Amino acid sequence: MRNTNYMRPPDEEEAYKIGDRVEVFCDHEDNAGQRIRDWLKGTIVQFENKLIAVQFRENVYLTDGWMVPDRILWFPLDSVNVRPYVSKKKKSDPLEDFDLDSLNLF
Repeated sequence: MRNTNYMRPPDEEEAYKIGDRVEVFCDHEDNAGQRIRDWLKGTIVQFENKLIAVQFRENVYLTDGWMVPDRILWFPLDSVNVRPYVSKKKKSDPLEDFDLDSLNLF
């Protein structure tokens, strides 16, 4: 842990860590190449004391219209514009696909 002075001790439980998938409400391009402001999936690539850096695969823009060349946006840890990414695919348990009673293992 870094030697940093704090007014109060930091929370040991970190909300995010490097490699986490998140969704960010930002300006970006849709599939047709039009600029929109909506939720976009990204990956946390850097973690600072009070900031996280999120990198995207699509072009992202600052609010004043400039495209971000490295596709990395910085956000405060408690930003309402960042949320954990929840996969839309249902993760199924492979054992649920089998009828264990019909296998006659005993």
